[in-house]
Amino acid sequence: FRIGAVALPCNTQLRAADLAHRVAVADPALALGEDDLLDGVPGGVECMGLTEIGAVLDEERPQAPPAAAADLDPEDPALIVFTSGTTGEARAAVHPQRYLFGQRLQAEHWFGARPGELAWCTAASGWSKSARNAFIAPWLGGAAAYLHAGRFDPAERLAICERERINVLCQAPTEYRMLAKRTELRPVPSLRRLVSAGEPLNPEVMRAFHSGLGLDIHDGYGQTETGALTGALAGEPVRDGSMGKPLPGIELRIDEGELVVRRATCPTFFTRYLGSDPYVEEWWRTGDRVHADGDGHLWFEGRDDDVIISSGYRIGPFEVESALVSHPAVSEAAAVAAPDAERGAIVRAIVVLRSGEPGDELARELQEHVKRQTAPYKYPRVVEFAESLPKTASGKIRRAELRAGAGA
Repeated sequence: FRIGAVALPCNTQLRAADLAHRVAVADPALALGEDDLLDGVPGGVECMGLTEIGAVLDEERPQAPPAAAADLDPEDPALIVFTSGTTGEARAAVHPQRYLFGQRLQAEHWFGARPGELAWCTAASGWSKSARNAFIAPWLGGAAAYLHAGRFDPAERLAICERERINVLCQAPTEYRMLAKRTELRPVPSLRRLVSAGEPLNPEVMRAFHSGLGLDIHDGYGQTETGALTGALAGEPVRDGSMGKPLPGIELRIDEGELVVRRATCPTFFTRYLGSDPYVEEWWRTGDRVHADGDGHLWFEGRDDDVIISSGYRIGPFEVESALVSHPAVSEAAAVAAPDAERGAIVRAIVVLRSGEPGDELARELQEHVKRQTAPYKYPRVVEFAESLPKTASGKIRRAELRAGAGA
């Protein structure tokens, strides 16, 4: 960043077509990475593999003087992150230099790493949470950052935290769910703080970690374009299932159920999408539907196009999904609208099982379970079983794809 180069992190699971799209949009001057992954980069882009990078950085070899620090303006570009949408091609959000030092807000009030600690953000490269929390947030707090190259293994995650003496663990909600379902949760002496972001975290999973580890999970919320906006703030009690409160100084409001943010109050707000004009409107519409309680805590209901309207009732998919995954047989679940002649729409649930046999008997059991967990009008009148759920590269459920399968 200090030399004025603009970083474009990519997920290692991207395929040739994904890389070609990024090259066409961003026109990178240089691609760096593992040698085998660089094979998928389109021709014409200069590449440097880890072997060559290692040789360049070898202090035992003659080296050229380092590049001088550039004279940079806070609005000069620093980072490009491609957004993962439910439809259409990914868009390239450009973040300026102020995005880097603007991270101090969430680093101090949500992420919460302290001087001398070791923080581990498990988010894969290419995800905006990785861009700001793998290194930047720990360093701004005076902490060191831990990296792990292996794939996610629920059985070894807590063992790594014990061995490496991790103090702050930042994981995706899916990882917390899988740990709660597939491992025996136990105290880890070094762990002091757990944080999560990316999608809502089920209250029952948060309660499981509090019971097993003696720690609360501090959920947060943000978007690729905005950076972190809310969080369970350091030093304040956690409300299970809430996305927390606005970070200090960030002005949020709820406009007809949709969360909007005043651009000028968000220090990590992007400047534009590549190929588009700068965003200059006063308010940014997130497309996410939330409500606030009397104490100012915000609660996620769903995307603007995910909320299910059935017989006049507004049903947030997350409420249904939380009820379903609290059943011991359920590993994951998604709730979407399905058209209905009488009710306009009904709740349709797609369930991935942890155990048990799919069929009508289990479907009825899950329906009754949801009725016991939440308001009965929210229960899924249709229950289907699947081996997996369609997801974006960052792990978010592609509900639009599931809705299309039901003709909604």
